[in-house]
Amino acid sequence: MTFLFLKAALFVLCAIAEGGKMKYSLRRTNPQNHKHGTPLFKKMLDETKTHAVKSEHLLSVEDHDFTMRPAFAGPAVPVGVDVQVESLDSISEVDMDFTMTLYLRHYWKDERLSFPSKHNKSMTFDGRLVKKIWVPDVFFVHSKRSFIHDTTTENIMIRVYPDGHVLYSLSFRVTVTSACNMDFSRFPLDTQTCTLELESYAYTDEDLMLYWKSGDESLSTDDKISLSQFLIQKFHTTSRLAFYSSTGWYNRLYINFTLRRHIFFFLLQTYFPATLMVMLSWVSFWIDRRAVPARVSLGITTVLTMSTIITGVNASMPRVSYIKAVDIYLWVSFVFVFLSVLEYAAVNYLTTVHDGTDRKLRQKTLPGTCDISSMRTMMLNEAYGRPESNGLAGYTQTTVSSEEPAEKQDPMAVCLSIGPEVKGAKKRTLRGLRIIQNTHAIDAYSRMIFPGAFIFFNLIYWSVYL
Repeated sequence: MTFLFLKAALFVLCAIAEGGKMKYSLRRTNPQNHKHGTPLFKKMLDETKTHAVKSEHLLSVEDHDFTMRPAFAGPAVPVGVDVQVESLDSISEVDMDFTMTLYLRHYWKDERLSFPSKHNKSMTFDGRLVKKIWVPDVFFVHSKRSFIHDTTTENIMIRVYPDGHVLYSLSFRVTVTSACNMDFSRFPLDTQTCTLELESYAYTDEDLMLYWKSGDESLSTDDKISLSQFLIQKFHTTSRLAFYSSTGWYNRLYINFTLRRHIFFFLLQTYFPATLMVMLSWVSFWIDRRAVPARVSLGITTVLTMSTIITGVNASMPRVSYIKAVDIYLWVSFVFVFLSVLEYAAVNYLTTVHDGTDRKLRQKTLPGTCDISSMRTMMLNEAYGRPESNGLAGYTQTTVSSEEPAEKQDPMAVCLSIGPEVKGAKKRTLRGLRIIQNTHAIDAYSRMIFPGAFIFFNLIYWSVYL
């Protein structure tokens, strides 16, 4: 009896021990005991996300010929494009080009890349898959240089959806330098419009149809984009067909942006110095005409400075065959400076002529009475004593008395007085030449004419180009 009781007690203890083990095991496997964020049983894994299936097998890359476009021999493949401009790096007037960094994305459908997925999840790959499938051969027309960024890895991404839609983001950070036809006829008060053009290299519009995926909204820009010399007014997109005589018609997409040049830099570096040089050349009009070194050195300095300004501006510009707005201003300023030098040359010449005339007039008798105390005498040889040979027609002759005999008087002192008719003719001649001979009047007129003409030129210039 005792043996049976002990056997029953041992059996109960074993049952209790087994129940504890099962409870402990269920407690360990209860998902509620796990920390938040690690649901092991709630989320069912997509078979496309597991490592058991290779992407090549899932996408059937090996089963298709991806050297041919989708729907080969069928309608054209629509390829949507959108662009995000990251930066506008530089604008070069000398090379007439611009450099831009952007993200370029393509969208198309290739049913050969469709795969089964229970939850319609996409698969994302890097640039290694791009070499195994078909992608659009879009290139930049008129591109001089371009490259895809590869730091720290090649910046290419491709995303495939179960129905075969493909997002090919040549997230492609790409930096491209492209030509820009610029018109400098209004430089530096100009506005330039540059264009970046995209086109398929091999596929005509019958095989591939490029289009902006969302119209103007397909182009997005960073609000922080800025340039030192230009104000970016607007970005917009356009598209049209391009024709090549040897291959046919191609779809071409355009990224257009308009730039307006900042004028303040050129005001400080070009216009203000040129204006100051012109005004400095006017200082010579207030310097005495006999101060030859001062006026000549001032004129030569302003001329050479204007030449330096013109050379510096043209050194940073392309050698275009037409006249720019800044050329008009600088060359007109140079003409004003050069004319101020010529003005002093004329003043100096007329001063020299006038001084020589004064010296000659001092040798002649002044008009008036002929008394000995006030008259000036002119010593004439005896041969000129005769009225018919001395050429003093219209003058009266008075001999100065002397106690010496006539034969001992080699020279003769005469008093000349201007006759009324000759006197009137000389007055009319002097009146006509008064302005030319009066060099002070030339400087006085220049002080008004030069500034007035330059101000008038500035009014016309800025009203036309602003």
